Amino acid sequence: MSDLEKIKQLRQSTGAGFKDCSSALNESGGDLDKAIEVLRVKGISKASKKMSREAKEGVIAISGDHAKTSVLEVNCETDFVAKNENFINFVKELSEINNAVNSDLKKLTKSKMKNEKTVEENVVSMIAKIGEKITLGRSKTLQHQNSKNYYYLHTVVKDNLSKLAVISSLSSDEKSEKIDTFGKQLSMHIAASNPIAINSGDIKKEILDKEQELITEELKNSGKSEDIAKKISSGKMNKFKEESSLMTQQWVMEPKKKVMDIIKELDLKDLKIIDFYRIKIGD
Repeated sequence: MSDLEKIKQLRQSTGAGFKDCSSALNESGGDLDKAIEVLRVKGISKASKKMSREAKEGVIAISGDHAKTSVLEVNCETDFVAKNENFINFVKELSEINNAVNSDLKKLTKSKMKNEKTVEENVVSMIAKIGEKITLGRSKTLQHQNSKNYYYLHTVVKDNLSKLAVISSLSSDEKSEKIDTFGKQLSMHIAASNPIAINSGDIKKEILDKEQELITEELKNSGKSEDIAKKISSGKMNKFKEESSLMTQQWVMEPKKKVMDIIKELDLKDLKIIDFYRIKIGD
């Protein structure tokens, strides 16, 4: 086998560039197996150097069905790489595995891909091949009994990949087009309005404490009396809770109404919002 044929074979089996393959063959004395090992070690070395850099671009991948839906964030350094065909195909396969392991990132990294290498190994290879830091970010699977999931993708990169994704989970004994339409619209509303919780009572204490701290700091030097400052503070906190809670947010498609008003108008007593998850690249 000529050196050119060996380089071609190396490129096909490793995905490395021409120069790297040629260099690895020289280093291994023309032995293909040794050359693959050289490239693997070099790839890990390249990857480790790039891991100190920031990766705030990338895509959100969504997978699954109405019963079980998963999202996975895969980060890279530039939007250019986020649109790269190799990166897109890699993330699509990752997305399916992520859904299978219920968004358990530890299980995901140890799972094998179609090429029989683990996700962890393939991430290192992809970093060496593309030349940018690549990391697995946030992941989430929604799967609740007697519920149906709906999703919305904003700024679609390709197919099931986007820059922002929302899953919402609804529970109802009735199955109708009316519920399906509401589920899709609700996901769009969540994408635009970014609620923190379904109801104000579900907002975490640390979030409320932080908001109270910011309001107190804002009023500290206002020159208002203590009583008036307390009233203003209370009003601001109530407004924060109302605007941050899904049920009391203004419905984006009809701002004069709240989400809970829209649910009432649907006239389905057992219809409930069970859960939701919103994820945006870089947040």
